[in-house]
Amino acid sequence: MTSTRSRDVRRAAARAALDVPGVAALQPALADRLAAAASRVRHGAGTAPHPAATGIRVEHVPHIGWRVEVRCIVHDGRRVADVARQVREHVRAAVTTHLSLHGSAPPVSVQVTVTRTVADV
Repeated sequence: MTSTRSRDVRRAAARAALDVPGVAALQPALADRLAAAASRVRHGAGTAPHPAATGIRVEHVPHIGWRVEVRCIVHDGRRVADVARQVREHVRAAVTTHLSLHGSAPPVSVQVTVTRTVADV
């Protein structure tokens, strides 16, 4: 799969995850943070990574389908398991819809990790 297609799947997944009530933000992995730092150095200070590029990892596995990993931060006072379940369902539906609109319908598996909770302000 092309990197453009992976980026589009990642963006669809990020939008879906951030739309779930209780999700405060997406948590970038260490690799995301290192890539963002390298990008800022290469392109000049102040260049921020696209928000959809952080907290989501996608991989297309031939003959198996898409694997999507979501790392999210949940608002305090929310049931983490319920929010994670909703994120998984919304992301799976959004990615499946995105792929079917672009001519394919491979299986999509979604793994959600809640990295922390934050207090509502």
